[in-house]
Amino acid sequence: MARQSPEEPTFVELTIEEVKAMGKQGIDHPSTRPVLVGAGIGTVLGAALPMVSWPVGLLVGAAVVLYNRVKR
Repeated sequence: MARQSPEEPTFVELTIEEVKAMGKQGIDHPSTRPVLVGAGIGTVLGAALPMVSWPVGLLVGAAVVLYNRVKR
């Protein structure tokens, strides 16, 4: 699928920039706390579900929140 405008950044580029900004600004970045909370919730759910381990839950929880933050 072609981009509408070549100047407009792709979702992957936006996500990489968001993660870089979170790394530079640390806990002061507006996305850091929600992503950490999502990772924590995912960890708990991953540990509670028998077919998923906690590392998978951590990654999925953080990814879902990050996706929702970048998508806006």
